[in-house]
Amino acid sequence: MKTTLRWLIALFAIVCAALPLAYGQLRPAEIEAPPKNEFVSEPQVADAQPKLAPNKFYDPASPAYSQLQKSPQALKGFPRDKKGEVDWMKALFSGAIKPRADLTGSKQMEVLDLDIVMKNTKEMPYVNFPHNSHTQWLACSNCHDKIFVKKAGANPIDMTKIFKGEYCGTCHDRVAFLTFFSCERCHSIPHGETKAWW
Repeated sequence: MKTTLRWLIALFAIVCAALPLAYGQLRPAEIEAPPKNEFVSEPQVADAQPKLAPNKFYDPASPAYSQLQKSPQALKGFPRDKKGEVDWMKALFSGAIKPRADLTGSKQMEVLDLDIVMKNTKEMPYVNFPHNSHTQWLACSNCHDKIFVKKAGANPIDMTKIFKGEYCGTCHDRVAFLTFFSCERCHSIPHGETKAWW
């Protein structure tokens, strides 16, 4: 019994150690995770622009570079998730941010209050996709039909594809919260609960 338990613990440790490697292999090479701090900490010469880590967010050669608000300043005081990243939904609900439907802010967001429950999740809890929280940010045309086909069963979504930047991974792991360490945020409906399903 003790030998079996030790073997299982050792196997679990090996799998846990391999997960970050597997995740890194699934992520496309051309998409880089944004670093916690985009500035490389090193002494700067007076009047020199800060040297950036290679994250593609800012172009120090741009004439507007000095006028742009930098991420640490812009995101200071925003609510954070358990990983220390900005929790955009808490920021939205608290009023810290107010997305606009257009550049002038003259149009209203067209919010769709429709949950889609995806049940092809094997042993994992079902996935709840809330249109409400997504359409407070995005127009329907941002996702349909280029990313998601509007037909039940027409989108063969799986976690490998999401990690590669397809389907939900178009935004998640790149803009919105990291799916790899936040399973419960999507897999939120225990088996047996009833809702509309996909």
